[in-house]
Amino acid sequence: MMTVDYPLLARQLAALLDTRDWLTNSAQTAAFLMQELPELNWVGFYLQRAPETLGLGPFQGKPACHPIPFSRGVCGAAARTRSTQRIDDVHAVADHIACDAASRAELVVPIVAGDRLWGVLDLDSPRRGRFSADDQAGIEALVAIFIERTELKLPA
Repeated sequence: MMTVDYPLLARQLAALLDTRDWLTNSAQTAAFLMQELPELNWVGFYLQRAPETLGLGPFQGKPACHPIPFSRGVCGAAARTRSTQRIDDVHAVADHIACDAASRAELVVPIVAGDRLWGVLDLDSPRRGRFSADDQAGIEALVAIFIERTELKLPA
């Protein structure tokens, strides 16, 4: 069982996010998480750029699905419910959107600014059951730092 030092990652991410720019910070966050967390095959942001629809933002990994309606998939569920989705086996999710056939587990954290959904942070792993409750709490804490240090505006 792997252990990740999320308090250390939080300090490192806070130091890395030295601008308020949403594009820079989301690109840096995706690259940082891909580099620092084991057993991931995709990390990135989907942004709410149209009603009830997520559009692809900065990411690390293979080319991704775009767009994603709120009505479909794990990312759509996180956006729709504004609650974190932690899935041990994405193949057990009836409406899962398979961008990379190697993905087995998924963790998606909504990013809410004030009362507005800005987007979601999506992490995929090729290992079934990759994300624990500790991982979820740790990633949610990292998302809180991202929100605190970023001016969450979307391009027109």
